[in-house]
Amino acid sequence: MSKTTKLALAFLVSVLFFNANVNAEAYSGPDLSGQKVTISGPWLAPEDGYIREIAAIFEKATGATVEYGGSDSFEQQIVIDIKAGSPPDLAIFPQPGLAANMAAIGGLVPLSDDVKNEVLNNYAAGQSWVDLATYPDQNGNDQFYAIFYKVNVKSLVWYSPDNFEDNGYEVPTTMEDLIALTEQMASEGNTPWCIGLGSGDATGWPATDWMEDIMLRTHDPSVYDMWVSNEMPFNDPKVLEAMDFFGSFALNDKYVNGGSKAVATTDFRDSPNGLFSSPAECMMHRQASFIPAFFPEGLEAGVDYDFFYFPAYSTKDLGKPVLGGGTLFAATNDNQATMEFVKFLLHSEPNEHWMAKGGFLTPHKGADLSKY
Repeated sequence: MSKTTKLALAFLVSVLFFNANVNAEAYSGPDLSGQKVTISGPWLAPEDGYIREIAAIFEKATGATVEYGGSDSFEQQIVIDIKAGSPPDLAIFPQPGLAANMAAIGGLVPLSDDVKNEVLNNYAAGQSWVDLATYPDQNGNDQFYAIFYKVNVKSLVWYSPDNFEDNGYEVPTTMEDLIALTEQMASEGNTPWCIGLGSGDATGWPATDWMEDIMLRTHDPSVYDMWVSNEMPFNDPKVLEAMDFFGSFALNDKYVNGGSKAVATTDFRDSPNGLFSSPAECMMHRQASFIPAFFPEGLEAGVDYDFFYFPAYSTKDLGKPVLGGGTLFAATNDNQATMEFVKFLLHSEPNEHWMAKGGFLTPHKGADLSKY
């Protein structure tokens, strides 16, 4: 089974079944007084505040000190820090590829069999999550390096139910319907899409997500696997086809808020705000399940905003693919407090705490859905 197939399976099982068992016990860790854990990652406000709240639970239980630093330049800086021999204790990787690259140069510390078994036993589709965090080390030997914490479903389109109702729009159930709805909105003087690719040094990743979703809807998953593993070059006709499809939305001034020139300069965190302006500056926004964390305060899910599945083509026999993503915690230093923090994240409490904030999905079977 390919890693793409495993990831799709893991997300489907996690979203549907991860609340099978509820562990209500609070985390209780060892005495780590005087020890410190440093963490670097891509999370900025408001997510940096949430991870600091999670860290505070660990600090209270163990006596350790935790320091988190977030940056838009994390993906570049962590490579520099690891190669310079001055990494943090823990790195939060936004995707497995970068973690695998760092493992290959000896920049990560393998996690214990105890941690692996925790994932196998307590995560829905546990083996898939283990496989997605297993990479060759500098000697070519497969090692288990990371745990997924805070995962996302990416194949979502966000919208305002009121805007749809006021304009007589219906939620599309096929890609053909979505294309037709986009054309209808533009013809009626409404802007169909809010799209923003800005993300500091990581600018552009939302476009990659669009293209990945499109690729999964236009070709067999094996083609996607060849692309992401670099067996298929970026100038392959199949990749260019996906790029052209995305461009048909993003490069059409009538289809995107602010016109095509605004796409690259609009920060992805600010991009969905057009859904909620009066009058609305756009009708739809394709983004992952984390994006409500950046919506204006005071909005109610299911009332002020909702989402629908980024649909598949009715004319292609490719099923209904779901693109997923997630952040991985990997150790770059081997010490007691660092490894205990990894174990802490596998407890239900730090998962439930962020669940209550919103914009958080977990494959942890012990997490209580009522915390949402």
